[in-house]
Amino acid sequence: MLSEGSSFMKGIALGGTFCLLLSLLGSFTPGMQSSPEDHHNHHHIKAPTKDELQSLSDTQMVELSQRVRVYCVIMVQPSVLVYWFTAKDTWGKHCDHAVFYSSESAKVLEAVDLNEQDEWAKLRKALKHAYDNAGDLRWFFMARSTTFAIIENLKYLVLAKDPNEPFYIGHAMKSGELEYVEYQSGIVLSYEALKRLVNVFKDEEKCPERGRALWKLSEEKQLAICLKYTGVFAENGEDTRGKGLFNSKSVGSLIQDSMDKKTLDVVEGCCSDLAITFSGMSPNQMQVMMFGVYRLRPYGHNFHDSLIFLPPEGSDND
Repeated sequence: MLSEGSSFMKGIALGGTFCLLLSLLGSFTPGMQSSPEDHHNHHHIKAPTKDELQSLSDTQMVELSQRVRVYCVIMVQPSVLVYWFTAKDTWGKHCDHAVFYSSESAKVLEAVDLNEQDEWAKLRKALKHAYDNAGDLRWFFMARSTTFAIIENLKYLVLAKDPNEPFYIGHAMKSGELEYVEYQSGIVLSYEALKRLVNVFKDEEKCPERGRALWKLSEEKQLAICLKYTGVFAENGEDTRGKGLFNSKSVGSLIQDSMDKKTLDVVEGCCSDLAITFSGMSPNQMQVMMFGVYRLRPYGHNFHDSLIFLPPEGSDND
């Protein structure tokens, strides 16, 4: 009996030690050494206020609206062509240049064949291709094909930001000491941030193409780790009232969440008027969003927008 009791206690001790180890590993980011300069205060990127816009001359506003141009990196799967077609037919038309990237080739799919199944390696190849083919475009928006984006609101968010400074924007989250931007809600990179990222891709010690950790990190976290090594940190995109602009749910889900909270103003509790993305949407929901955002208008109402973002030249934009 004593021997059995001793074995039982050893089992409990070993089990407790193992649980503690798992808990520690959960908050540990592989490959990162903590140092005082690594402790980065969470940043909040806010869109310009109306007062800030009104302080600009007409010439300055026109110049700004024409300068902000976006290259969209849209990741698609050949197995779900309907999402590729819907993104191409709806919000993708509002990008200054939209390129679809696929894990493999498909005859009916107009996309860059990355010939890669690993999600992180695929994302690296797509971003390197975007950097090499951007021309004079200086802002990059990366999203899955299940995301719906309002590109004009993205342009408004970064209107006064210099793309030659490193920006990494979206729905910022935290895992242990690592702050990262959620992929599901879309990721925005400035030219400088992407340039630093492409350069660190060459360093297999800091930014390996194939993870060497005991467990596999998601591509959004691996992206954040590589960017952190270059001094680029995640920043949360918000409106002037601090409401998030990048959403990981569809409009319907956000409204339902607001109703469940029994708030007096359901729409106010749901989302920002300047929301940039909604995620996890079906193709039909994207078509409905397209109608509501770009086509439905109350006759005779003037929205008094200070800026106009013209559609890309030659586009059959809505």
